[in-house]
Amino acid sequence: MSAAGGVISRCISRCISRGISRGARRGSRPGSRRRTERGSAAVFVIGFAIVLFVAAGLVIDGGLALNARMRVADDAEQAARVGADSLDIDALRQSGEITIDSGLAQQRAAQFLLTAGYSPAQFAVAVQPDQQGVRVEVQDTVPTGLLGLVQIDEFEVNASAVSAPQTGDEG
Repeated sequence: MSAAGGVISRCISRCISRGISRGARRGSRPGSRRRTERGSAAVFVIGFAIVLFVAAGLVIDGGLALNARMRVADDAEQAARVGADSLDIDALRQSGEITIDSGLAQQRAAQFLLTAGYSPAQFAVAVQPDQQGVRVEVQDTVPTGLLGLVQIDEFEVNASAVSAPQTGDEG
């Protein structure tokens, strides 16, 4: 064999050995299966998207629930004030004592809440036993938007208020 033949055979053997070692590193040997992480990013993105939707649902639907809670509290306070404004005029003229007319107070507070859009099952009006105050309890439900995707279809909001009659010199 000539010197040129020896150089060529060494070059071929180097190329073959490098090719085999590179193939072994890549997992492309004959008979072996390649393991890759294809699709793992898609699973991560889907999971992250679900978490973002739930977070957005908490922010949006939670804000709507807080707004509804404030509206229910305002309506309960106004109904209690309307009820507390229903004085027993006959008792006031006879004794000078300020008391609430129970029937009129319940009727006026209920009418206020009915006009505001509540059904009778959503509120309760009671005059305190000493007839010096009116207590109103109101409840409502708020439908959800985004949280409906995770089976949270509505929030229940409740509020109560008590009001008593005030005279001009009390302040």
